[in-house]
Amino acid sequence: MASWKSPWWLLIWMVFMHSALLQVIGRGRGMTTAEKSPGAYFLPEFALSPQGSFLEDTTGEQFLTYRYDDQTSRNTRSDEDKDSNWDAWGDWSDCSRTCGGGASYSLRRCLTGRNCEGQNIRYKTCSNHDCPPDAEDFRAQQCSAYNDVQYQGRYYEWLPEYNDPAAPCALKCHAQGQNLVVELAPKVLDGTRCNADSLDMCISGICQAVGCDRQLGSNAKEDNCGVCAGDGATCRLVRGQSKSQVSPEKREENVIAVPLGSRSVRITVKGPAHLFIESKTLQGSKGEHSFNSPGAFVVENTTVEFQRGSERQAFKIPGPLMADFIFKTRYTAAKDSVVQFFFYQPISHQWRQTDFFPCTVTCGGGYQLNSAECVDIRLKRVVPDHYCHYYPENVKPKPKLKECSMDPCPSSDGFKEIMPYDHFQPLPRWEHNPWTACSVSCGGGIQRRSFVCVEESMHGEILQVEEWKCMYAPKPKVMQTCNLFDCPKWIAMEWSQCTVTCGRGLRYRVVLCINHRGQHVGGCNPQLKLHIKEECIIPIPCYKPKEKSPVEAKLPWLKQAQELEETRIATEEPT
Repeated sequence: MASWKSPWWLLIWMVFMHSALLQVIGRGRGMTTAEKSPGAYFLPEFALSPQGSFLEDTTGEQFLTYRYDDQTSRNTRSDEDKDSNWDAWGDWSDCSRTCGGGASYSLRRCLTGRNCEGQNIRYKTCSNHDCPPDAEDFRAQQCSAYNDVQYQGRYYEWLPEYNDPAAPCALKCHAQGQNLVVELAPKVLDGTRCNADSLDMCISGICQAVGCDRQLGSNAKEDNCGVCAGDGATCRLVRGQSKSQVSPEKREENVIAVPLGSRSVRITVKGPAHLFIESKTLQGSKGEHSFNSPGAFVVENTTVEFQRGSERQAFKIPGPLMADFIFKTRYTAAKDSVVQFFFYQPISHQWRQTDFFPCTVTCGGGYQLNSAECVDIRLKRVVPDHYCHYYPENVKPKPKLKECSMDPCPSSDGFKEIMPYDHFQPLPRWEHNPWTACSVSCGGGIQRRSFVCVEESMHGEILQVEEWKCMYAPKPKVMQTCNLFDCPKWIAMEWSQCTVTCGRGLRYRVVLCINHRGQHVGGCNPQLKLHIKEECIIPIPCYKPKEKSPVEAKLPWLKQAQELEETRIATEEPT
């Protein structure tokens, strides 16, 4: 209490009380900002430092400053501070908020008066965890603080005005049930959001950029999946349209199921069909939600905006959805309706790296690996790997390898000291079995082989071990193509002459089964064999008597064709 006897403290206290009194008087008289006396102004948030100094804030306003040599809360001066005549930065103040993102400040003083370059106050964000669901909005709290102060002779219930582009950091409130909007303070408290849909916050009356990482001045943005500074790999875009098939016989129809966690949901129906939502939570509770008038509604802790026009309805949901939503249509008139949908669906199964497995040895230098397991994000439990393979963009991370148990082994255990694994003990590797027979004899097939993970012991023995030990090693091909050459096919020789010299007769040809090397072999499909004879016509009239038989071909040609055919049959393999 001895410090309060100082005349400097008395002067500061009088200035503070005078300013505060003017501020209260201005409020009590119900003046707007423009009506207040020029001598009455609000002290900026954090203007009074822990050492009791009135300082210059970031807006450049001048306040009374005095020297106070208490260095207990000062940090060590950096080289930059020493070069610029600044004292060390003080400790960070308490956070302006307990949750939802606030601001904390730190001060420093100029050791040469007012000839230092730069600011004497700096800020950082704090208390960045979310507030409880039932917590009142920070801007609304500041408006309601004026409920017990008369404005123009009356008391009002004040509600916040959001998203004022001209003055986002002024405390503008409107009177409940009245067409009255008043600026109750030129500056909101530090840590108040500039806009309802942004993380940017007001500090000393100025809107400061805040990234999704909750850091001042950060440009970090959430990706479409809701991951801060993410690359969009944890969700996938689902979009399309379908025709609603409702009718008097089929009154309702499922249109699209949008799972929990989805974002940027837009569902639109064009036509007379009525669009509504059926919800299902993880706990199994179900509900049906239908809206007749436009507006914003809360469904399963999810804000849903419903729009309605002439034969057009739409749902817009920023997300994330807190339950599964099944969008349905209900029959209202005998006319087709088209439903369009767009949303980002979370990849519900993702890879998660495991802890490292036990070391391969207890001494002398070994190794240990980790692996990856497929996790159901919703249920937070491990599931079989094929769930993660369902998403092409879900790439399994490679295992990590590190050394372990590098201490030398005791000489009394009967074994020689084992050097680090990469110098002496070979790493586990894949050993393969022979290839299986090709699946086909020609035309391109496949053959497979199996693998086992083996490890060489310190005695040179090759032992089969668990497969996870080989996960770091590139695995050879499990399957390959084989017998890529063409299958044998039927090849026809030239046609013979017609068996007659006039009129209608026959002609013959030799058909052989030829392989890819041009050799006469068997193996061709008999059902695909080309025909060896066909009818032929010689356009010369025959002048023989009708009672006589047609002129036959000379026997040598027919006999030669028959002999070639008999030779082919004798040399082909049975089919």
